[in-house]
Amino acid sequence: MLRAEGNWLVATAAEHDRDLHSLELPRGRRVTLDLGGIERLDTAGAWLLLRTEHDLAARGNAVALANVPASFAPLLDQVRAHGVGTPLPDPIPPHHTLLGFIARIGEISIALLYRAGAMLGFGGLVASAIGTLLRHPRRLRTIAITVQMEQTGVNALPIVGLLSFLIGIVFAYQGADQLRRFGAEIYTVNLLGIAILRELGVLLTSIIIAGRSGSAFTAQIGTMQVNQEIDAMRTLGLDPIEVLVVPRIFGLVLTLPLLVLYANIMGLVGGALMAWATIGIPIPAFLDQLRSAITAWTFWIGIIKAPFFATIIALVGCYEGFNVAGSADSVGRLTTQSVVEAIFLVIVADSAFSILFSLLRI
Repeated sequence: MLRAEGNWLVATAAEHDRDLHSLELPRGRRVTLDLGGIERLDTAGAWLLLRTEHDLAARGNAVALANVPASFAPLLDQVRAHGVGTPLPDPIPPHHTLLGFIARIGEISIALLYRAGAMLGFGGLVASAIGTLLRHPRRLRTIAITVQMEQTGVNALPIVGLLSFLIGIVFAYQGADQLRRFGAEIYTVNLLGIAILRELGVLLTSIIIAGRSGSAFTAQIGTMQVNQEIDAMRTLGLDPIEVLVVPRIFGLVLTLPLLVLYANIMGLVGGALMAWATIGIPIPAFLDQLRSAITAWTFWIGIIKAPFFATIIALVGCYEGFNVAGSADSVGRLTTQSVVEAIFLVIVADSAFSILFSLLRI
């Protein structure tokens, strides 16, 4: 007779497993497992007991369980129903181990590659739809494009202007504070002009638009997907890419360069006011120094980036909107995901442009 006592839980499973392996199990005899002394039992403990029963039976023994508490019988029956040939449940989750961590990285990498391929395929569909519209200009929905220009451009002016103005103030103050140590406060104008016109203006505006308009694209299209309005469009013979995506891309591509120009102006105005207030540079002197510090390319570099960033934001927002399925929870999750992806891709594209312009010595 084998008598089990105490707690048979996942916390003590390793100790009991060692004890059971150290036993010299008989062969060809009748063996009784007395479970009357068990105080607490969980799935891991029940598995160990039934595995012992299974091992004894495999050695040709006639095995019987005795004194099984009534409260433990359903658990033993459930574990027996699922079989005892499976490994002992590991108290450490698989993704907390080194191999699990490496496997998790591989899964994420494969998922990212798949998502990148799917997004490129979606971009191909959009390019095909734009090519069709260029061959048949009458099918272009100018009213929808105008509405998108209002929503993504005109309605974004207050937040873009305010944040750009404040960034100009902060940048001028911090630049002046550092350059004052070297008696070069006047070069705060150079620092401010080049930073805002080349990088900060377009990057800040794109991030704001990604959070404001890119998320709106995903939420709008995703809600239509949940309500089966897009399926209704296809039933009516309408192309959702042509109706929903192309106007949003055109609207954002047309408005983002104008928003960048507006953000540049507001950033320089904020910097000029801060330079006047902190280091006493009057506005005319600020403009003269700015004119000598920048070139035409300094201005155009930021404007050239804007249409590319707008295309990225619109494509990501619309792509995630079409991926919505099942419930409103999917809308919220993919809306957040579209903002993160759009900002990430915008920064990656900005880095690529920086390398390109550096190679071209612009």
